[in-house]
Amino acid sequence: MADLIERLRDGLPEEAVLTDPDVTAAYANDMASFCAAGTPAVVVMPRTVEQVQHVMRTATDLRVPVVPQGARTGLSGAANASDGCIVLSLVRMDRILEINPVDRIAVVEPGVVNAALSRAVMAKGLYYPPDPSSWEQCTIGGNIGTASGGLCCVKYGVTAEYVLGLDVVLADGRLLATGRRTAKGVAGYDLTRLFVGSEGSLGIVVKAVLALKPSPPQQLVLAAEFASTEAACDAICRIMERGHTPSLLELMDRTCVRAVNDMAQMGLPESTEALLMAAFDTPDPSADLAAVAELCTAAGATEVVPAEDAAESELLLQARRLTLTALEAVKGVTMIDDVCVPRSRLAEMIDGTAAIAERYDLTIGVVAHAGDGNTHPTVCFDSSDPDESRRARESFDAIMALGLELGGTITGEHGVGVLKKEWLARELGPVGLELQRDIKRTFDPLGLLNPGKLF
Repeated sequence: MADLIERLRDGLPEEAVLTDPDVTAAYANDMASFCAAGTPAVVVMPRTVEQVQHVMRTATDLRVPVVPQGARTGLSGAANASDGCIVLSLVRMDRILEINPVDRIAVVEPGVVNAALSRAVMAKGLYYPPDPSSWEQCTIGGNIGTASGGLCCVKYGVTAEYVLGLDVVLADGRLLATGRRTAKGVAGYDLTRLFVGSEGSLGIVVKAVLALKPSPPQQLVLAAEFASTEAACDAICRIMERGHTPSLLELMDRTCVRAVNDMAQMGLPESTEALLMAAFDTPDPSADLAAVAELCTAAGATEVVPAEDAAESELLLQARRLTLTALEAVKGVTMIDDVCVPRSRLAEMIDGTAAIAERYDLTIGVVAHAGDGNTHPTVCFDSSDPDESRRARESFDAIMALGLELGGTITGEHGVGVLKKEWLARELGPVGLELQRDIKRTFDPLGLLNPGKLF
């Protein structure tokens, strides 16, 4: 330990090396439930690429594992420490290095907070679309590590579609540049995409070139109530089949609606079984909302309420944004799943989750990025009750099994981490798993980068 600390301090400022056990314990885990975390030997907080390289060279020389971290808002245990590791926190590498309106790119360090980047580019008439629900806290490096999405994915896509190039410090301290600054480029294998979603297991992202879009018009939102999940999902299928491209298409089940009402007294209709929200940021959003309103009515909506202005739209969206916080208030602890299924199977996924909740005698609310088929079943439980905790974990596994049965994936945007290692093996199959492990060994032959995650 003394040798490790001394070697780290040789290339880092004194304040960048944290050894107080009470301090380092705060960096042991992210926000996931049921994910074991070890005790880090040290937390380092570099500010430069050279300092990150020094950390990795030291780790390689001494064979010490390294766990990279951003803001630790993740939900899969991917940022959890392992015993005796170096926690490499990148939050102090938080500079926006460039915003280029002509090339429509931003160049940023990994510790830049998503919301800070969004506001900075907005001031120049540009737009960075990926907007995870934790966008006020989460970092771009963390978003890249988990290939995160957000509410606007149905129209604008996920983080992977906006990462043009990366600077990555490899396990042995070498600096690798991938990708490009240009709008097009197909030179060689796409290593950039390989790092996106790799959860810090292949290298440490220290700089990213991100694509931007022109700032869209102000969106307007519509809310539609349905007496059944099947009717709501029928409306979703009709909207997508007719070629509409909403900027947002979100679904809340009855449990979520009631939880939001209980917490925030928002007056949402508790008689509804499913509440669908659609938004458009087109030049004439009112016309698009009117067309979608007709489709919702034809699918059986009991009431359709289009917002007339931005203030009303924001009020409707506030209910959606409060959902996970409201579900946490039900029992104090939640376990958030992230199963994504084909849109055509969305009703089966939601109704199947309701059956699982009944089978395990638990409260499970489902909110979904409905336009993507990406559901977030959220298990509410009392962590001090061993039997309820057991049932919560078993229900979580049942939900993932259901997603795979419906032709889906175990994670649409939260990542695998510790939480879903067993399920990743089931989804990939033996050949896929073997090849992914081979890739890991190529980039990290000593197995030092984020050990115990993914496989």
